[in-house]
Amino acid sequence: MAKGLTGGQLIARMLSAEGVDQVFGIIDGTYFGLYRALGDESITLHSPRHEAAAAHMAGAYARVSGRLGVCIASNGPGVANVLPGVAVEQGEGNRILLITSGRRVGITHPDRGGTYQNFDQTAVTAPMTKWSCHVPSADRLPEILRRALRVSFSGRPGVVHVDVPENIVNQPTGLDAGAVRAPESYRRTTPLQPDPVLVERAAQLLVEAEWPMIHAGSGVYHAGAEAELARLAGLLAAPVTTSWAARGALSETRPEAIPMTALGVNDEVRNAADVALVVGSRLGETDWWGKAPNWASPALQRTIQVDIDDERLGVNKPVSVAILADAREALRSLADAVERRTVPGLAARRDRLEGWRGKVADERAKRAKALKPGSPVHPGHVPSVAQQVMPDDTVWVFDGGNTVVWSNFHHSADVPRTVLSTYKFGMLGAGMGQALGAAVAAPDQRVCVLIGDGAFGMHPTEVESAVRLGLPIVYVVLVDGAWGMVKMSQQIQARPIATVAHRMLTNTTLPADQIVYADFAPCRYDLMGEAMGAHGELVTDSADLPAALERARDCGRAAVVQVHVDQVEHLWAPGLQAFKKMHQEPKG
Repeated sequence: MAKGLTGGQLIARMLSAEGVDQVFGIIDGTYFGLYRALGDESITLHSPRHEAAAAHMAGAYARVSGRLGVCIASNGPGVANVLPGVAVEQGEGNRILLITSGRRVGITHPDRGGTYQNFDQTAVTAPMTKWSCHVPSADRLPEILRRALRVSFSGRPGVVHVDVPENIVNQPTGLDAGAVRAPESYRRTTPLQPDPVLVERAAQLLVEAEWPMIHAGSGVYHAGAEAELARLAGLLAAPVTTSWAARGALSETRPEAIPMTALGVNDEVRNAADVALVVGSRLGETDWWGKAPNWASPALQRTIQVDIDDERLGVNKPVSVAILADAREALRSLADAVERRTVPGLAARRDRLEGWRGKVADERAKRAKALKPGSPVHPGHVPSVAQQVMPDDTVWVFDGGNTVVWSNFHHSADVPRTVLSTYKFGMLGAGMGQALGAAVAAPDQRVCVLIGDGAFGMHPTEVESAVRLGLPIVYVVLVDGAWGMVKMSQQIQARPIATVAHRMLTNTTLPADQIVYADFAPCRYDLMGEAMGAHGELVTDSADLPAALERARDCGRAAVVQVHVDQVEHLWAPGLQAFKKMHQEPKG
């Protein structure tokens, strides 16, 4: 009979060697040997109410902390439940290790026929992960887990999946502690350094440019390169735009920051630049693929691209210099190289920056002026007032359709690494799990979720998770009683002129008989929160919103604040035309 460590003990020890001390998932007998062993390695298991939430917890934890997020799911139904989270977190590019249990060796791979709670889990996850592998025997468990960790820490972050049969997890493997090796013995543990020749070439381009700019993507966050980004931007007096997911990588209080909500200014900056430094961004669809008319054409704009993934360099926009490197190391080296040079034209660059920042301020003032007090509440009031009430370093989670739009346009990302959403996937309900993971990652910061009622309704029981785990998250539910973004699209497609006329003349939507499948029955989400042990607040007038949020902030536990927003106003979220246009192929 085999002796030594169980598979679960081996996994726990290998995770501990990687510095993992938090895991997210729901318990099950098929991996009892794993979660029982976690405590022996000082690893805490945080359990949500749904496996998809566990994946979102791990993703938010990874993005906020900069560490590996680990989640677990049990064979069959548990893995089926985690799949939406896997798809989203892979799309968002968060570094996650997913460990699943499988049925015992001998009845699967291939399925004997009729095996209970079984499907080919790795075959299903393979297309939506960086790498997915089944462990066929106990002796190969350390080797496969080492490979999974190596893949996880190489290239663009994403989800890596290891599927371990239940008997390997729970029974002795015949392996001892010698099977657990230090990470540096099986993967690169130091950041990928940039080619110094390419750094010098890029620095010279940036210095000699008339109007250089920087575009920052999520790679800046994953590398922890916020300070290096700010330093280089300051040395060059260069405007910084960001991808949606990298919002706040440069504090929007800085003179170089061009918030992604300033749509026109972003286009102006990206067309004015004769040299663009793109760091940790694929220049995907939400970046308009880096094409005209939203960016200058390659004939007028030279591009320097820095990425950790060789396959991403020069894909969507031709590059003059392609640098394969960790974003922080590349930005640090570029800043050092720029600092050794004399940068001409800094005064002119700063004057132009001031002009662009003035336009940003004017846009914000115009939006703020449109926030009329009263009942029901203007949706823009909610993020604006919430930011005034909550601490400056609050981690914000935006979830929903139009709620995310209103939240972004009436929020200032002043502290890096404090804005979470699913900017690449637009996944409703993911914010409920993201908030839990963020609260674990940043225990000394508050977490506030601004979420639509449609999104909240998908995973409302995660409020119980917050209560049980002692996480004082404030959930603010913007209630318009509908699938608002889709309701708006439906009206515009069906009767565009009548839709605008109703809005302009009577501030109403189309009659109910002209709208299908869009509206909800009334629901008291605040009372739902109270039933799960949270503090509840109901707000129907903007005058009551500040006090309600203050009580939620100070109650000492999780809170659900239900805010009835103006149903018509909510439909007409800012920037929707640009959002729709983004889905079309740019002319350039």
